[in-house]
Amino acid sequence: MNSPQEHRRLIPIRSAYELPEPGIRDELVRTGRGTQMGELLRRYWHPVGLASDATDTPRQIRVLGEDLILFRTGEGEAGLLHPRCAHRGTSLYYGKVEQDGIRCCYHGWKFGPTGECLEQPCEPGGGSRIGRMLQPAYPVAERYGLVWAYMGPPERQPVLPRFEPFEDLAEGEFVEADDQSIGGGGPVVVDCNWFQHYENVVDPWHVLVLHGTFSGVQFTDAMLRAPTISFETTDKGVKVTSLRTLDDGSVFRRVTEACMPTWRVVPNPRVGQYARVESIGFVLPIDDTHFRIYTVARVRQPGELTGFRSRQNGKLWSELSEDEHRRFPGDYEAQKSQGDITWHGHENLATSDRGIVLLRRLVQAQVKAVEEGRDPAGVRFDPADDLVRFEAGNFLDAAAPEAS
Repeated sequence: MNSPQEHRRLIPIRSAYELPEPGIRDELVRTGRGTQMGELLRRYWHPVGLASDATDTPRQIRVLGEDLILFRTGEGEAGLLHPRCAHRGTSLYYGKVEQDGIRCCYHGWKFGPTGECLEQPCEPGGGSRIGRMLQPAYPVAERYGLVWAYMGPPERQPVLPRFEPFEDLAEGEFVEADDQSIGGGGPVVVDCNWFQHYENVVDPWHVLVLHGTFSGVQFTDAMLRAPTISFETTDKGVKVTSLRTLDDGSVFRRVTEACMPTWRVVPNPRVGQYARVESIGFVLPIDDTHFRIYTVARVRQPGELTGFRSRQNGKLWSELSEDEHRRFPGDYEAQKSQGDITWHGHENLATSDRGIVLLRRLVQAQVKAVEEGRDPAGVRFDPADDLVRFEAGNFLDAAAPEAS
């Protein structure tokens, strides 16, 4: 009988020298204008900042690979403009926000929040193209403490959704928004591709390994029980249902949804109560190698969202030492270490990755829909049909009665 050492010597070695060139599925990860995913994402509204980010000081932001200027006029209207002034190209970042618009620092041309030229002070008679010269801009709207932007074809602009968890509030609840990338497990601006995080929403098995052993017990004992898991494609995305039988025979039913275009509808993993989902994370691809998560939630105390911490002794990611990052990795370490953009061609998917497969198929189907001139999943054009409902939440189902 061979010893373990002799047995290992009989196993063929796969030499890393022979690894093929990395293959990346661009249709899933590239978000710039003209890319397949970029055109898909531009059919939806995305949060581009907190409402408080739009002020009388021009703010540079980057969304889907585009640099933009966010501001708020003295009249209170938010605007999102292309940074290069339509006159000579000077950045409006150096502009001055006034009562009704933003004025370029170079020759004083002033543009309203939707891009219309209001003044051309160096031109004879105050300018001959007032009202006809337009600064490129994107439509914005405000809801739930966030500024939202639509960056797609004007003729296909959908209504801005309302979300049922934030519309039907219990007594004492109110809506709070956060921009600190809750759920990302890392820095506020996460330095890897957004899709590596988005897929994590439909990967329930990593909870047992990453969050239950390597990171320490981050959540509750109930979350450490091995679940029975099912996956389902819905009209909005992919739904994951995890069933865990508790000591009293009752069943802890946890439903998570990854919804188009980038929504993470994830119940609180600390399971403080059994109820419908209380928060939604909106993943914003900044560019192909950076993203940020804006979160909206029902809360009862100001700052309740910001106070959510699940790393060692309640630390923030930035407060962990390098040794703690290595010994107690979390979502960020697991996803960032795949690379700035993961190598899809080197993956070996298994049965536990069914959610990943379904999500990729769903997204590819929406990419194809846009390419064929159809509307992707979830977009709505009727203002009377703007309410989005979810199945996600933590629920407790009674134990089945014993047979007599």
